[in-house]
Amino acid sequence: MDTHYLVTKSNYFIKNSAFDLSLEEQRIILILASMVQPEDTDFKNYTMKVSDFIEVLGIKTENKYSKLPKITKELMQKILEINDEETGEFLQVAWLSAVKYKKNSGEIELEFSPHLKPYLLDLKGFYTQYRLSNILSMKSKYSPRFYELLKMNEYQKKGCIISVEELRRLFKAETIYPLYADFKKYIILQTQKELEQFSDIRFEFEEIKKVRKVDSIKFFIFPNVPKDTKNKIKIPKLKTKTKKELNTEKIINEQEKDILKAEKVKIDFDLVYEAFLKLPQEEQSQIELGAYNDFLKESESTDNKTLRGIFEKSKKPLIIKKFKEQKIKSKKKS
Repeated sequence: MDTHYLVTKSNYFIKNSAFDLSLEEQRIILILASMVQPEDTDFKNYTMKVSDFIEVLGIKTENKYSKLPKITKELMQKILEINDEETGEFLQVAWLSAVKYKKNSGEIELEFSPHLKPYLLDLKGFYTQYRLSNILSMKSKYSPRFYELLKMNEYQKKGCIISVEELRRLFKAETIYPLYADFKKYIILQTQKELEQFSDIRFEFEEIKKVRKVDSIKFFIFPNVPKDTKNKIKIPKLKTKTKKELNTEKIINEQEKDILKAEKVKIDFDLVYEAFLKLPQEEQSQIELGAYNDFLKESESTDNKTLRGIFEKSKKPLIIKKFKEQKIKSKKKS
């Protein structure tokens, strides 16, 4: 069983689609999405062993083989909504057009709705791609969706702003946790914890208020080496490998190398940070102040108290960067 297929979705789809799926239902959709290649021009019938499917979904009850058809049946009844305010178009569509169980071979065959083609097929640009393993171990049903929104904005150095109203709409949570304090506790903070534990990104956030009420949230997104790399859910292999699937494996192998590099960089960072901590306290304070000032320049916010809190949680790589800059300047002078 392979563990690192890629999920590719258009950015338009990520930022405009609203749905409410259980964690098991989301895993089904994301497994299928990982089997689609962005350059494909049509959907296929995606087939896998029922036993593999059950393992990925984390179904452990005694009646797991009878439970799966109930899950797929409910999923076929779930509606996805895509609202395009620019064109005025509003689409309501089911995720799947068909699910077939093959009892003799012990396989399940699933089909995406053809209405989803523009968002998953033949993508030339403005799409987001990530490894399926980043989200499969998450426990909250909001975490995978939140991950996609932030992954799409990963390279926004000054942060990305999303209104609370928009988050509620995208999560179909308009009536869930009506108090913002509960929405923050059970959705935002839980997602923050899970992304840092399982995925390749993490985030800090700043609340933006209007008339004493939190109106929007500014997210600051950082690269992350997952804390929990053990017991990750594995992903079933496809039955046959096409040229496009082999090309995906090549991309995956390259990403594996990037992860190893990231882990090596983390070790190097730790060594550099240890060297920084050996400096006299006065020099440490000057470097940290310089790193903080650089951080303020990157942010457009005027809430220094909030920004200070974000800096304190993420200051290590910023200090290391400033420390290295100081060392380079010293070498040039000498």
